[in-house]
Formats: sequence, structure tokens, C-alpha cells
Amino acid sequence: MKTVKIKDKEFELFLTQDVIEKAVADVAEKLNEDLADKDPLFICVLNGSFMFASELMKRVTIASEVSFVKMSSYKGISSSGKIKEIYGLEEDIKERTVVIVEDIVDTGYTMSLMIDQLLCDEPKEILVATMLLKPDALKQEVRLDYVALEIPNDFIVGYGLDYDGYGRNLPDIYKIKL
Repeated sequence: MKTVKIKDKEFELFLTQDVIEKAVADVAEKLNEDLADKDPLFICVLNGSFMFASELMKRVTIASEVSFVKMSSYKGISSSGKIKEIYGLEEDIKERTVVIVEDIVDTGYTMSLMIDQLLCDEPKEILVATMLLKPDALKQEVRLDYVALEIPNDFIVGYGLDYDGYGRNLPDIYKIKL
């Protein structure tokens, strides 16, 4: 599909599933190299990262654990600026290598808050793997260790990303038509 309509907005094709999955495979390869013998815990941020996390973890071949947390900061097509944690982490991360798996880093506020919260539990190290980065939208400095793709500051849906809960199931990524 070249365009999709979600609720009251039109979106046009931006990144195909093939392009996304090639970038995800590249990130997985780097993780396998860098984290061999580290027994990392991958913490996937729901809801948005579920497709990225699924494809990534299929390709991660090292010994590791996977867990999930749920945080959000979007309402409609813009960040609300208010971060809320819905579900927390149950695993003990003290002296562990932790890899946060995120769908997109735009303002950086969610990632900064999550890193600060995890640091309280004294992990050995915290690494961040994100499917998408919007460098022009960053308002908070965060270190990102693995970035699959950098994109412009357009509102997007698909491949786990949503507009008010809709569009997550699209296999490609679409940007809003203005």
C-alpha cells in the first residue's frame, strides 16, 4: 500500500518492511558480537517495540534473557511530555548488562527517565538499542548504542508504532501526509 488512512489522518509509505528488517538484522549482528559472554537482559519497552523486539530477538544468538516494561508519552501525534510507567521490571539487574530495546527515540525524555530509573538498581552497564532515531527531535541528551535507522522528525505509524493505538500492525512504516 502506498497510502493508508488511520482514523482522521492520511499516511504515505516511508520505509518498507525489507528495509526495516535489514537494519534490524545489522543491529542484531552487532549485539551478538559486542555482548558475547555477557549474559545480557533485554528490556523491551511496550507497546511500540513489540515488532522490533520480536525481529531483533529472533536474530540474537547469544545467551540472554528478555523482559518487558510499558511506558508511554504520546497522545495523538505529539509527545505529551509526561512519562508514565505502567508496568515495572521484576528481574534483578544488579551487576547485569541491560539492553533497553525501544521502538523510537525522539525527544529522549522517555529513554532518559528509564535509564535513570534502572541506574538505581545498580546494573553493570545499560545499553540502548532503538529501531528509529529522530535526531532533529532530541531535547534530552541520551547515549544510544545501537540505532537501526535515523529518520526525519515526521510523525510515523506502522511496525509497532501507532496513532492513538491504531496502525501498529502495519508491516511497513508510513509518515503522515501534511
